[in-house]
Amino acid sequence: MTRTRASRPGTRTTPKRGTTTPPEKPSRPSKRPATAPLTISRPELLVDGSDRVFRQLVHNFFAFGSRHEAMRAGHGARIGLTGIEYTFLISVRHLEDEGDVSVRLLADHLHLSGPFCTTMVGKLIKRGLVTKDVDPLDRRRVRLKVTEKGHALLAELAPAQRQVNDVQFGCLGPGDLQNLVELLNKLIASADQALALQSYLASAEKDSSE
Repeated sequence: MTRTRASRPGTRTTPKRGTTTPPEKPSRPSKRPATAPLTISRPELLVDGSDRVFRQLVHNFFAFGSRHEAMRAGHGARIGLTGIEYTFLISVRHLEDEGDVSVRLLADHLHLSGPFCTTMVGKLIKRGLVTKDVDPLDRRRVRLKVTEKGHALLAELAPAQRQVNDVQFGCLGPGDLQNLVELLNKLIASADQALALQSYLASAEKDSSE
């Protein structure tokens, strides 16, 4: 009787003559992912039924916003302020050209809450950049004014600021600036409505789950 020698572990077994190794089964191509759900449904905002252009718009907003925020921080740092402090200082300065500046007017101009504006104005007052006086005609109101120190800082910043702004917005042609301002005003107003809706939906879902 002839013994068959067992293969040692780790060694390849050579197929017998006259036999063929079966071919490997071809792997199936992976299925394409399902189409992502639309993030918007208004027909005028869809292109060929897709929200791709809308998504690009949103992402472009984020990209521009982050870059503009960095430039604002740079403007502020140049005169020893944070970006938001610089925004408040220059806003009071420009609003002064149109008349008395109240906290409410400043809040409306910057689309920010009154309490937050009060806090930021307080910081500028402590730094000697803005004064707050009681309105003699209505003692419930206060008038904000930029001090000589504040004017000096803005004058120091202006030459470099002009160069940066000219480059940043150099792509705009005649009429583009006003059109952009009007579009952004509309988008800010509709964004406020969307935030209110988002808050309502979250609250309603929370109530329904309790």
